[in-house]
Amino acid sequence: MVYVLIALLSGGLLLITECLRHRQIFRELAGMITLVKILLLGAAYHGFLPLPETVLLAFVIASIGAHAPKKVRHRLLF
Repeated sequence: MVYVLIALLSGGLLLITECLRHRQIFRELAGMITLVKILLLGAAYHGFLPLPETVLLAFVIASIGAHAPKKVRHRLLF
């Protein structure tokens, strides 16, 4: 449970700091990955999804997104 809260807080802080830098974060891949991570962890926290598998999935998605090249991470999706 501690790891879920840490992931939620880190995702929220990341999203807030990126929004302060530039307002189009929700249109970029990095913003979508962060939003998906928060939603997955929220669903796991409330019991809609199995906790261990969902936390692992969120970690993998966030890791892949964080290590993607800058041109990919900050590409506008829409």
